[in-house]
Amino acid sequence: MKLNELISDFSIYVTNEEQELAKTLDRPVPLSTFNERERIIIDSLVRKSVISKVIQHGLTMVIKNDF
Repeated sequence: MKLNELISDFSIYVTNEEQELAKTLDRPVPLSTFNERERIIIDSLVRKSVISKVIQHGLTMVIKNDF
């Protein structure tokens, strides 16, 4: 039996605050544009694999992952 057959619905728990921040990431955004609180939320979303950090032209960018 495959894992896909066992799990019909897969969702990642995100808080309201994390969800609102993830909605704003429709394109790559430099990490330096966020304040300290938003960076903590971003780190949480990176651990949950909702967004990714990518280094582009020497800048750390954050990008929302596709599901």
